Amino acid sequence: MTDSSGASNLASSAFEQQDLFPIREVSRLTGVNPVTLRAWERRYGLIRPTRTESGHRLYSMADVEAVRSILSWTERGVAVSKVGSILARSAATREAEEPTATPSSEWNEWQGQLRDAVNGFDEVRLEQLYGQIFSTYPLAVVFQDVLLPVWQELLLRQEEFGGTSEWLFLDAFLRARALQRLQLARMPAGERVLLAAMPGQCRELELLVAGLMLSGDSLAVSVLPIGQPLEELALVCDKMKPQGLVLFSNVPHGEAQLRQLNRLSLALDCSLALAGEAAELGREALAGTPIACLGSSGKLMQRRLRQFLAGELDT
Repeated sequence: MTDSSGASNLASSAFEQQDLFPIREVSRLTGVNPVTLRAWERRYGLIRPTRTESGHRLYSMADVEAVRSILSWTERGVAVSKVGSILARSAATREAEEPTATPSSEWNEWQGQLRDAVNGFDEVRLEQLYGQIFSTYPLAVVFQDVLLPVWQELLLRQEEFGGTSEWLFLDAFLRARALQRLQLARMPAGERVLLAAMPGQCRELELLVAGLMLSGDSLAVSVLPIGQPLEELALVCDKMKPQGLVLFSNVPHGEAQLRQLNRLSLALDCSLALAGEAAELGREALAGTPIACLGSSGKLMQRRLRQFLAGELDT
């Protein structure tokens, strides 16, 4: 009895002093049961908690974010055995793209303030934070490293009482701001690219943010509405005559969808590219086709898009 109490006190002390979470708290925060958390650690090495002297697992905030990332991939249909290589590849891409990245502790502080504002449904405070974050970091960091992780976290916690209301509050706020930025960035002349979502494979905010990431000084991105039929894109492109069409998806594509993409590329008079997490997962399957894979992060997507439009990107 004494040993059990001592272990509990030790875990509690570590949690308070080092911001380490016992497994039951991680389970509550993420919705993943302890048995699954242990399996992800033992069988796949996806998370690596520290241990107390008595063997109790303690998880850092980085571990909690890793669990949420794993969960988001498995919910998209990716086998858990493949998640480790995907996360490692994404981390390597981000490190190469932003070698002097801001310490995650700074982003965590901003995220904590965002959660408080959302929890209080305080739009004035949320607007203040939004402006402060944008004045501190470039656009890619603002969305990828600060705003979207909180949005994704709330998305995964909608089963909790009040969770859906909080997510809807933040989602509506961010969609309005992203759309506003896209409208301000529209160019009257220069190259134009159309961006559309693969049906049912992303949410509107993710599509709008992708549009912001792809936009550049002389490149205008027109985002087509969610629900745009894939089979009508050739018609839309024929009327609007863009330099390229980008399809955005965060869901792995099966063989039937890959054949559909190939048929679409043959029907278009412009270049076709794929962006989002599906572009990372489908690169090998699309090798040798005219469809380019732009990736899913920040400046990488914009750079690859420009290379593709200039005929400099291998497909």
